[in-house]
Amino acid sequence: MSSNARNDDLAQDFVKFAVEAGVLRFGEFETKAGRLSPYFFNAGLFDDGAKLGRLAEFYAARLLASGLQFDMLFGPAYKGITLASATAMALARLGRNVPFAFNRKEAKAHGEGGTMVGAPVAGRVVIIDDVITDGASKRESVDMLRAAGGEPAAVLIALDRMERGGNADNLSAHSAVEDFERDYGLPVISIATLTDLLQYLQSNADTALGAHLAHVVAYRERYGV
Repeated sequence: MSSNARNDDLAQDFVKFAVEAGVLRFGEFETKAGRLSPYFFNAGLFDDGAKLGRLAEFYAARLLASGLQFDMLFGPAYKGITLASATAMALARLGRNVPFAFNRKEAKAHGEGGTMVGAPVAGRVVIIDDVITDGASKRESVDMLRAAGGEPAAVLIALDRMERGGNADNLSAHSAVEDFERDYGLPVISIATLTDLLQYLQSNADTALGAHLAHVVAYRERYGV
């Protein structure tokens, strides 16, 4: 179900933007799973108004292009809070004004109390975050939204690494995205995927970026789905 209704031009524009913003980098990086990856995507580096605004435009465009029916957005703490807020503003500029909410890591005992902040959770809710690694925070979000009376409709992320879980001796047959989709029956929509990243590197093979293509291909052959 992941990345349906794709728009390749949108994905290529996003990868180009992420590279130029220094958010998508190439070299040698240790992942959370202890792997040495030839690329690294850090959405926390969309760290000024212009970059965040442009990022939100990509989220909004991908969500609308997916054709998904939705009523509101939800941002899991912490990165998701900023992403959902910015995407709501981008959608409003495109004529689709929807409410959004987010959660606190710890329940507030005074004032309005609880862990949920923002609009009342209702209807079909899109969870917005940067990536899916082990899927734990997204699973928590699904349970939280259902408990609050909403119906999770999809997860929207920036980049799908299309990478298998597990260790070198016992790799999973599926990626974290595929496992999440299977377990929850929800689509994961991504602005771009590893396939899009490879396409971008191939189209820039005659530049300095081309030097990283073979390393990313080798990494995908070892860990990709």
